[in-house]
Amino acid sequence: MPKVSGEFSVRITPESLSSVATESSISRMSLDKQYMGALSASGRGEMLAYMNRDIASGAYVAMERVQGTLDGLQGSFLLHHCGTMQRGTPGLTVAVVHDSGQGELAGLSGMLQIRIEEGKHYYDFDYTLPADG
Repeated sequence: MPKVSGEFSVRITPESLSSVATESSISRMSLDKQYMGALSASGRGEMLAYMNRDIASGAYVAMERVQGTLDGLQGSFLLHHCGTMQRGTPGLTVAVVHDSGQGELAGLSGMLQIRIEEGKHYYDFDYTLPADG
């Protein structure tokens, strides 16, 4: 399984909420990312989140469309994020949505890990593509 790593930047912008989200203390944000390295791409998506800051517990879900090149192959795919925080202990799964790959990335599957070190964002992406490309 190939693995690529690199840095990415992210801009998170608050968006308007539905009445249900407002009543539930859920926040909604747009994501705008730039991936650098073997994954040279832009990512755009939306996130729903809740956080109880008093006890550092919460969760978020997001969908993100990534478009660009992966190890020189052109195309796009979707990522599904599922993050949790339980009394300060984080958990995160970011997976390629099945059958979302387009172009030369058709058939892509994989998992993306996010690291934050000294205020910078990094990714480690383990992926597979069909043998016939």
